[in-house]
Amino acid sequence: MQATVRRFDQGTRSGDVLLDDGTVKTFGATAFEPSRLRLLRLGQRVRIEVDGAGEVVFITIATLE
Repeated sequence: MQATVRRFDQGTRSGDVLLDDGTVKTFGATAFEPSRLRLLRLGQRVRIEVDGAGEVVFITIATLE
C-alpha cells in the first residue's frame, strides 16, 4: 500500500507515515533498513508492507521495486 512520510528521524531511522485514509502508521529501523535508502523526506510518497498485526515491516520509495 502507499503512504506519505509524516515524520522521519535519520538518527534512529524510524518515523511514521500517513495512509490515504488518514491513519498514521509508525515504523522502526527494522522496516527501514531492508530498503537500503539513506533517508526519507517529509511529504515523500512511499510504499509500505504490513504484517498480519498491521505493523509496518518494509518501507521504500513508491517508485522503487
